[in-house]
Amino acid sequence: MTTTRTRVAIIGGGPAGLLLALILHRAGIESVVLERKSRDYVLSRIRAGVLEQGTTDLLRTVGLGARMDREGLVHDGFDIAWRGEMLHVDLRELTGGKTVTVYGQTEVTHDLYDALDEACVPVIHEVEDVTPQDITGSAPFVTYRTRDGEQRLECDFIAGCDGFHGVCRQAIPAASIETFERVYPFAWLGVLTRTPPIQDELIYANHSRGFALCSLRNPQLSRYYIQCDADDDVANWPDERFFDELQARLPSAVAGNLVRGPSIEKSLAPLRSFVAEPMRYGRMFLAGDAAHIVPPTGAKGLNLAVSDIHYLSRALIAHYLDKDDGLLDAYSETALARVWKAERFSWWFTSMIHRFEEHGAFSQRIQEAEFDYLADSEAAQTSLAENYVGLPF
Repeated sequence: MTTTRTRVAIIGGGPAGLLLALILHRAGIESVVLERKSRDYVLSRIRAGVLEQGTTDLLRTVGLGARMDREGLVHDGFDIAWRGEMLHVDLRELTGGKTVTVYGQTEVTHDLYDALDEACVPVIHEVEDVTPQDITGSAPFVTYRTRDGEQRLECDFIAGCDGFHGVCRQAIPAASIETFERVYPFAWLGVLTRTPPIQDELIYANHSRGFALCSLRNPQLSRYYIQCDADDDVANWPDERFFDELQARLPSAVAGNLVRGPSIEKSLAPLRSFVAEPMRYGRMFLAGDAAHIVPPTGAKGLNLAVSDIHYLSRALIAHYLDKDDGLLDAYSETALARVWKAERFSWWFTSMIHRFEEHGAFSQRIQEAEFDYLADSEAAQTSLAENYVGLPF
């Protein structure tokens, strides 16, 4: 077994792990990132692309703003379609100038890789059998296997950024962690197509046939979603059927703008809300999807991972540079306070905009009253807008 040492062992090479490595490097703190998949695989994953104001501000702070500001699409608002009508939510006006930016998670990951390559921060791909060891002791380490054989990475701390199905949360004894979960009775069927978007801003649509979302990645790359059964199959949805269903769920004012084209990616994503707490066990800290999942309705997944990394990097920097562990000790409580607010918003928006067949007539009337209140109340729209652009870190 080959033994190496670093200060922070980061398990998971998605945006959370890569961003933590970059911020720590900027502060002079060494780390090593361990990723189960190949770099090409990581960069091929299609994920959300709506960045909160706080996320874009942080990316600029660490030197990742140039391409995002050049190629990202700043959105001042979005539309909600209901009963054939369109309600425009003016984010900039309602939040005193804040916006969101459409910039794909894949592009953020590209930028992070480029910055880490330039800084010579080690990111080790295609590692197997990753196992956090002695997490509660004073000298934790991680064992893993590469093509070169068994490896041991000694460290001061472990950052578990390895996603919902990763090993880090599973390494915590059941008696030391509590989980909270709601599984929704439907999924999102998503299609990516090289066609102009239906309009410049997002449309969230509620319809008797189910929810639909019209999104985009750039002016020639559209991302569309429709609500479907949780046990449905992508094979049941050839392109023609998908676009027919999408068009049927949109108001006539915009449905005619839909440009159809062959799908270049099609996927089905079940929806769930999930939180594990605390987000620390011994010298291991959870961040991102390893600790929490939100339904994609509010576009909070990547943004919550970034806020976790903001808190965790700040705490690690205080430990190493200021010899102060106060922020490390408060990390879980601080991160979870923001996590639960985002969970609340994502649950509320999901509940308001989707079709729940099993809820009956009373719940349907409540849902309609919710929209009517939102349409008539600037205060309600302001609450929606300030949560959508992201609560402050």
